[in-house]
Amino acid sequence: MLFVNTQQIRCGKPYFCAVRKQKPPVILEKVLVEDYAAEGKSLARVNGKVIFLEHTVPGDIVDVQLGKSKKDWAEGRPIRFHQYSPDRVNPFCTHFGVCGGCQWQHLPYAKQLGYKQQQVLDNLTRIGKVALPEMPPIIGADVTQGYRNKIEYTFATQRYIPTDEFRKMKESGTFPESDKVAGFHARGFFDKVVEIDTCHLQEEPTNAIRKAIVAFAEQHHAPFYDIRQHQGWLRNIIIRIATTGELMVNLVLGYEQRSLREQLLDHLLQLFPQITTLLYTINSKHNDSIHDLKPEVYHGPGYIIEQLEDFRFKISPKSFFQTNTRQAEKLYQVTRAFAALTGKEVLYDLYCGTGSIGIFCSKGAAKIVGVELIADAIEDAKLNAAFNGIQHSYFTAGDVINICDDAFFATHGKPDVLITDPPRAGMHEKLVNKLLEISAPTVVYVSCNPATQARDLALLDEKYAVTRMQPVDMFPHTHHIENVVQLKLR
Repeated sequence: MLFVNTQQIRCGKPYFCAVRKQKPPVILEKVLVEDYAAEGKSLARVNGKVIFLEHTVPGDIVDVQLGKSKKDWAEGRPIRFHQYSPDRVNPFCTHFGVCGGCQWQHLPYAKQLGYKQQQVLDNLTRIGKVALPEMPPIIGADVTQGYRNKIEYTFATQRYIPTDEFRKMKESGTFPESDKVAGFHARGFFDKVVEIDTCHLQEEPTNAIRKAIVAFAEQHHAPFYDIRQHQGWLRNIIIRIATTGELMVNLVLGYEQRSLREQLLDHLLQLFPQITTLLYTINSKHNDSIHDLKPEVYHGPGYIIEQLEDFRFKISPKSFFQTNTRQAEKLYQVTRAFAALTGKEVLYDLYCGTGSIGIFCSKGAAKIVGVELIADAIEDAKLNAAFNGIQHSYFTAGDVINICDDAFFATHGKPDVLITDPPRAGMHEKLVNKLLEISAPTVVYVSCNPATQARDLALLDEKYAVTRMQPVDMFPHTHHIENVVQLKLR
């Protein structure tokens, strides 16, 4: 179809534009949501096609508007609910459905655990396609709210506006030019922040601290950071609360303004005397990462102490530590049990980070060897080992593929037990081949992504058999799940 655009003339002639006729959206009526799929999505089946849906619960009956549609599958969104699932419960957070942080609050916790266990089993069987032992019940969390030891809030000028609210603004023709907003980045938007009143992921005084900073900034007309323009003073606040009761606050600012900064930091210390370490970081970059910046200590020792069983760890502002301390203890107990140490073994801890797994298993090993790419993490690991009086450990920074050669083994011994805890992307194929070459009698694979774990297990199947497995829920009300697998050399 062609039309003449009389507003655009080229060389004195009308400019002809091709216009593609827009197809009306495809609506499927009264679709039964049948099950959960990966990444927290639900699924339905219509005429043999699988439909992936968000914001639904198995048992819901909904009208679905299709988005991306292929031959065998499609993505859709619910536009009308005819019947709600009997499994639904009322979310405890007023931001549910907008924040995007806790996707499963509308499911009872027992149901969440069941779906997570099934997710692990499906991934290992469909992707891994390896022989599996019987899977024991998933280890759930005793505490399902306020479980995070670390949280980061963003201060910005652009508030995320939910769809319904946006429609009302559009109808009235009133849009806010800019806002002062404190909360979390909106899902899918780099420059929009969801305004948070009360977050239930971390214990108080997390919300009180955030609100106190906002009130101070408004009183002193301190500019919030504009993510698009890369200008503004108040950027982020990172809060760590340890199970020991110690509290770290790191205020991230766009530029130095000493007088105002000191007023704000003193204000926080006066309002929250329980802060044991208060820091500030000047970040003038275009991204929020502070790993290449130096946090400055304003009050306290510059770190907090966290505890797992009787092991104590120094947590600095840039340290990585498992975000759910209580569940980390359970995860590490499973890992240690699967390592089956007798006191004679050389234990290798790959992706060792700050050394927490190796240190947790140290009493059962003759020697611990930790390897990690990030040099700063290795320095933390050495400090933590010394802090716990562990003399039989060696931590080094570098790539396992390059480090673990015959000379290294001659110095430190070949591993009797090897623990690997990679990031969500899993292990690089070269590392999997290195593990096959090393051929440690026992491998314990700790994973935060059962899909990539399953892929790696399929490669390790050349020499290893899966002998034990145990899923652990680290993050209640989300679709994330950890899984520990024990492998034995065939």
